[in-house]
Amino acid sequence: MSPRPTQKDVAIRAGVSQATVSMVLGGATTQSVSAETVQRIRAVAEELGYVPNRFAQALKTRRTMTIACIVPDITNPFYPGLIRGVQKIAQDRDYDVIAVNTDGVPARERHFLDWARQGRVDGVVGVFFTVRVQDFVPLLDIGIPVVRIESAKKRGGDLAIDDIFVDSHAAAISVTEHLIAKGHRRIAMVAGTGGPQGVRVEGYRDALARAGIEPLVAIENDFSEVAGFRAAEAILATGYGPTAIFAANDLMAIGVMQALRERNIDIPGQVAVFGFDDISAARLVTPPLSTVAQFQDRMGEKAAEILIERLSGTRSGKGTIEEMPFQLIERGTV
Repeated sequence: MSPRPTQKDVAIRAGVSQATVSMVLGGATTQSVSAETVQRIRAVAEELGYVPNRFAQALKTRRTMTIACIVPDITNPFYPGLIRGVQKIAQDRDYDVIAVNTDGVPARERHFLDWARQGRVDGVVGVFFTVRVQDFVPLLDIGIPVVRIESAKKRGGDLAIDDIFVDSHAAAISVTEHLIAKGHRRIAMVAGTGGPQGVRVEGYRDALARAGIEPLVAIENDFSEVAGFRAAEAILATGYGPTAIFAANDLMAIGVMQALRERNIDIPGQVAVFGFDDISAARLVTPPLSTVAQFQDRMGEKAAEILIERLSGTRSGKGTIEEMPFQLIERGTV
């Protein structure tokens, strides 16, 4: 078995110093090295099959070149797009991404913040349901930046916590007003508990209040298709007779559609359905689901860009707040 190629081997073949190879292949600023030399070093490294020893680099630079992406539910189709966006930017900057799942449980959210403090990652992008802003201070104190993905505008005060958010309250108002404009006056809503669901329900209630329409909300413990099915069954059993049901996410909306189909209720002829998130399955169900697009891949990309700016020192000072767009997508369920 041939010995593993080293930086010294690359340096000899490329005709440069080992320090130059270390600088180029370690991802450091290379303004003092010509583009031709950088290209030659990388070509030689590829030819020799050189693979950087990340463990050795971490000991030397105190950088792991790894970013944590902390999400509530890795099985929810919304989050893979977000993680993919983070990874797209991270890999272009030679960072790896580790995705971890919290289930939105307070103890698990705190566990992964403690895990990040142990030097396993250089920065954190996350969707957090329960932790408070002060819970991030131990990370910031040791130079680990944090970018939060939020459903409403938040402020970290003087802390260097950067936030990206989609205004879920405004989006829920837009959905509800859209349904009202289509002539619906009995509009029910299904939602889970925690996370962004609260502000979405609030937006729905606010829009109905302005129109003088009575709300009806069914709350379940989670945000799954099964929860949507149960919530729809509960609404249909009340005698409210909804002509439209707004679900706080697409998985619940798909469960609503299943409940309506089992009762032979035509969608959208008898009951319209509107979701939230625009997961890939929203285009595949029959009829295709109307929903709110949040462009989660773009959110992930933006979060990674901000995080890496913090890590490189090109962004400093107090935390920033950036609003991302949403868009109502009308398909076959309204």
